[in-house]
Amino acid sequence: MIKEMTPREFLERRTRAELTLLDVREDWETTLAPVPADHLHIPMGQIADRLGELDSSQSTVVICRSGGRSLEVARFLSSHGFDSVYNLVGGILAWSRDVDPRIPQY
Repeated sequence: MIKEMTPREFLERRTRAELTLLDVREDWETTLAPVPADHLHIPMGQIADRLGELDSSQSTVVICRSGGRSLEVARFLSSHGFDSVYNLVGGILAWSRDVDPRIPQY
């Protein structure tokens, strides 16, 4: 079972603990609707090859457009020894809707 976190919860928790925000969208998506927070960008198709760039001992929150791809990546990370992995429920669309309406919806 993958834990979930909303964009608001992420922003609140990030003030109290170190969290890695992992954006798994494609390059064109991050250009169109950038995440307005420090993050690591690794497109979903590159995760397996770039797994070494992530710290499995740190909490990781995975974001995509709407939550589907990020859930798959969170499951993958969990199966590869990441103990504290969250899916950012609703993705960048939820971030735009609930936190920052300046982020374009696509």
